[in-house]
Formats: sequence, C-alpha cells, structure tokens
Amino acid sequence: MKVRKVKRQDLQSLTQLFDEYRQFYHQKSDLKAAAEFIEQRMVNEESIIFVVEKGDQLLGFTQLYPSFSSVSMQRMWVLNDLYVAAGARQSGVAQKLMAAADQWAHETDSKGLILETDTDNFKAQKLYEKLGYVKQDSTYHYFLST
Repeated sequence: MKVRKVKRQDLQSLTQLFDEYRQFYHQKSDLKAAAEFIEQRMVNEESIIFVVEKGDQLLGFTQLYPSFSSVSMQRMWVLNDLYVAAGARQSGVAQKLMAAADQWAHETDSKGLILETDTDNFKAQKLYEKLGYVKQDSTYHYFLST
C-alpha cells in the first residue's frame, strides 16, 4: 500500500470512493455530481486530497481544506473527509491517510488539523483519539443554512 497525493488520472476511481463516502452519510448516489465536485476541487486547487493505492486500486482517501486561525495568526487544515472502501477497512489505510494529513500540516507550517465526526461514529472517534486528537468540549458548532 502506498499513500500519495491524488492525480488527475485518479478522477474516475476517486469519484467512486467519494460517492460511497457520501452514501455512508445517507446521501443519494450521484456519480456525475461527485465527479464534478471532486474535479472542481482539483482544478481550482481548493483542497489537498491524499489517496492510498494498492496496485492500480484506490482503497481510501482524505480531503483537507485550508483554513486560518486569526487568533494565533496561523494556517490550519480542516480534515473534512476520510473514507476507506469497505473491503479495505481494518488494514491500516485510515492510519496511512491520517499520517499523510499530519505530515502535510507539518510541511505547511500549520497550527494543526481540525476535524469533526458524527456523535455515533465510534470507530472514527477511537482512531482519532488513538492518534492524539483531543475532543474539544469547550466550543459549540453552529450552522446557518442559506
């Protein structure tokens, strides 16, 4: 297994994984929209995407979005997406992706990584805590739909 940044030629395989990821979060499958969304992130250089491959198959991905902390005046990265294909789970793919994200945060001299997950996603929570992520109970998250 090898972890690396995504390439344009990965779009079709990554689209399939991205669509599966969205379905995991109870969204309807939409390969066309998924391809367009991922392609726009790549073309506009709006995110950093790492993939794990084995042979010619992508096993998982993580997508990071840039952000900034005004208080500390530093860059941060939002680890927005992490997904491992069902057949590749429990094989170290998620750890490799998380390590790549951490390395990227260090290479870009950022304050760190921030992420969120569903309250019932216990496997993800266990992984994040094992890797040293600290649950933040001192803030509330709000959302305004437009």
